[in-house]
Parts: sequence; structure tokens; C-alpha cells
Amino acid sequence: MSWSSQEVRLAQRPQGRPDASTWQLATTEVPEPGPGEFVVRIDLISLDPAMRGWLNDVRSYVPPVGIGEVMRAFAAGEVIASEHADFAVGDAVSGTFGVREHVLSDGKGVTKLDLDVAPMATWLGALGMPGMTAYFGLEDVGRAQPGETVLVSAAAGAVGSVVAQLAKAKGCRVIGVAGGPDKVAWLRDLGLDEVIDRKEGDLLRQVRRAAPDGVDVYFDNVGGELLDAALANLARGARIAICGAISTYNDETLAEGPRRYMALLVFRASMQGFLVMDYLDRYPEGIAAISKLIEQDRLVATETVLEGGVAGFPDALLGLFDGVNTGKLLLKV
Repeated sequence: MSWSSQEVRLAQRPQGRPDASTWQLATTEVPEPGPGEFVVRIDLISLDPAMRGWLNDVRSYVPPVGIGEVMRAFAAGEVIASEHADFAVGDAVSGTFGVREHVLSDGKGVTKLDLDVAPMATWLGALGMPGMTAYFGLEDVGRAQPGETVLVSAAAGAVGSVVAQLAKAKGCRVIGVAGGPDKVAWLRDLGLDEVIDRKEGDLLRQVRRAAPDGVDVYFDNVGGELLDAALANLARGARIAICGAISTYNDETLAEGPRRYMALLVFRASMQGFLVMDYLDRYPEGIAAISKLIEQDRLVATETVLEGGVAGFPDALLGLFDGVNTGKLLLKV
């Protein structure tokens, strides 16, 4: 027996925003598993800002997706056939399976999911890579302490929404930045102390009004103008955790660097980039901490699930940059 599987392949590298010419939709056959293998029916595909960076043929923390290769993606699904001792039919699993309907796996890099703890979607969001990014970025890089002021960009997104709630749970004063009244209202409902609407402009003054005593921790998912606004409003000894810079990912030319970096000197502050893959051995710590907060109703795990299947991936990916999601953005297969 074999399984027909649609998949999205990289046809050519985009210049700026990806479009239809970037992708090729193909169909392949996934064979029966051999010894030590199993087949996964993919149910949910994770849509992440990092995907845009994986399309560029530049030196980075992972090799770029090759022309003609299946688009790299985190995903989750169910084992439907197995010849692997550690994975049984019916197991829920996640891994870097790619944008496709079925995948043959040898188990490397695959994680079993306990659906009694949380639904599959949450294992790709608050209990998955975004949640771990939030946890270790805030704890290890930001080193947030109770009573400190924490500024979070893209605070209504997959990572930012978890960062904001983790900081509140620690007893911090939390300022979120998001785009538009609906997201601002949602963040206020989550209990943030202040919420800035980036669409209202003049971010430097908005941050100054929200943090008159300065920002102790800035968790940056956006880069650009907001990073400069944060630098202009640091408290002494501030820490900036550089998680991403989604505002620049589709730029066709190299984005300008931060103009106010000398604030790091003036305020004896630090700015550090980090990658969640450096914390893989500590995932159980992060999962336990976030699971406990979810159980205590102190953290809301939110997902936006788009329909459209594998063929809908190109449009779904663009939704990340258009801000269609609240919380984690997923594509239903």
C-alpha cells in the first residue's frame, strides 16, 4: 500500500514578498514503511516567520531550502502505519515534516504528543517551538524579574502572546505592541498593563508614555522602527532579547541597522540574539512551566487555524506578514 501526498516545493527564490512563482505544487507517493520507519498523516502545518528566511540562499543557522525541495515546516499529525518500535499506529507526533500531506519518517527529530495535556494545535504553539522561544528568551536572555517593565513587540503573535503572559505571571509590568484595535483589545483582555497600537505611529513617544521609567526588558520580534523606539527608552541595565525582525523579512535590500545603539552604552544595557534550538535539552522545563500556567488559567494558548490544505500554503504563509493571526498561525491539511 502507498499514500498519495500533495506537497509544496520551492520553485525559485523570491525577491521580496513570495508569490505564486515561488512555489510548485506536486503529488508524490509515500510507500509502506520499512523496518524502523513509520508514516505520518499530517493534520496541521505550522506557519512561522522563520520560513521566509529559509528561502534565502545566505549563510544562516540552518541551510536554505533547496530549489525543488519540499518546503521546510514544523507539522503535527497521526501515525497511520508503523514498523518502528517506538512509534505505534495512532500516536500523535510532531516534527519538521514539511509542507505535505503524508511523510515517511525514521523517527529522528520526531516528538510524541500527549493529547491529554493539550490539543495538537497547542503543541505547535504555546507548548511547541513558539512557546519555548518565549520561555527561554524571557528567562535566560531577558532575565526578567518581578516588578520590572517588559516591552513585547508583535505581542498578539505566537511568540509574543506567550512572552507577555509569562511576564505577567512573573509579576512584571507588561507593555504589548500590536497592530489594530482588535488585537489591542485582545491583549487588554489578557491582562497586559499597557498596549500600544503600532498603526497609530510615533512609536518612540508611545513607548515613552507607556514606560516613563524606562524599559527593563525588550523582547523583539519585529526590528525596525520599534527597536529604535525601545533603545531610546531603556532603563539602566536593560536587556534586549533579539528573537526576530519580521518587519524586514520581505525587504529586497538590506534593512538599516538600529540607529540608537549607543543607548546600550548610556544605559549599560545588553542586546543578545538567541535561537530556540540551543535549548532543546531543556524543553521539558519550558513545557512543564507553561503547562502549569495553562492548567491554572494564568496563560491562554490561542491558535488561528486556516483552511485550504497543502494547496493553500502560499496564501497562508503571506497571512503571517499581513497579521491575520491572533496567537499561533496554523494551516489545516
